[in-house]
Parts: sequence; C-alpha cells; structure tokens
Amino acid sequence: MNTEKKIGIAGIGNYIVGDEGFGVHVVHYLEEHYNFSDRVDIQDVGTAGLYMAPFLEECDPVLVIDVVDMAGEPGSFHFFSLDDVKAGNFQMRMSPHQLGILEILEISKLRDCAPEHVEFYTVIPKTLGDSVELSPEVAARKVEVAEMILARLAELGVPATRKSA
Repeated sequence: MNTEKKIGIAGIGNYIVGDEGFGVHVVHYLEEHYNFSDRVDIQDVGTAGLYMAPFLEECDPVLVIDVVDMAGEPGSFHFFSLDDVKAGNFQMRMSPHQLGILEILEISKLRDCAPEHVEFYTVIPKTLGDSVELSPEVAARKVEVAEMILARLAELGVPATRKSA
C-alpha cells in the first residue's frame, strides 16, 4: 500500500437501474452511518467512466463495490482481485456503453498513476429495471458488504467510527 495515497472506496453503478445501483447504495449507507479518516476517500462514482480516473490515481488500495455479470444466484457475493478481473472470466460492466474500470486503470497506468491494489466486492444482480430500489436478494447484502469494507479498513489500520444516533 502506498502510504502517500488515500484508501479509496468506490461505489459503482447506476442508481436508477435497480440492482445496478448496488455499489452506490452501499456507499450511501456507509456515509450515513460512519465517519471516516482523512486517509479514506469514499465516493459514489456512479457511472462516471473516464471521470473516475483522478480518483483511481489518487488512491491505493481501491475497494470497488459493484455488481458483476456472471452465472450464479442473484444476490450472491463474490470477491475478486485485480488479477481475477484482468483474467477476463466475467464482465464488470453491466452496460456495453460504459467505459470499464480496466480501461480506466490502463489509462492511469500509461500516466504512471495506477493503483497497485484494487479489490472488487460484488454481487450478482437480480433486476436491472427502472427503479431506485434494490431487489430483496441484493438489498440483503448491503449491510454485509458494508461491514466487509469496514473490516478491510480496520485491517489497513484506518478504522471507521459509527456515527452517534
């Protein structure tokens, strides 16, 4: 981990397309319930595409929360390293029009600014319709994935603190 860079938490997804907004929902939950160190940059990056490059270049490690297009039970959780994603066995982009995180990381690498450590905390979506609500299967994972992110921050020596009621 580069100690000069912040730890990045990126919630990716389209908030108005059902389960596609999972990463954004998790980030909003974290921001609503926890205070974070100045060493943590937590962002709802939505579908920012290339505009996400400065965030990725200023953070290492980066914890990405998103949905994944792969066979399996809707709502099931899957963790991937950057090497897993680069192997190309599954699709991180839900929309073919969206510039994927791998392409953005390659651009950052060309600029010699790419993070070395990227972790993906993902679920398989059930519904991708016009809604700001998550399906029950995916919504059930929101707090669980948020707690995984909090545990990872604690492992990295930067624990978050719960906001008082």
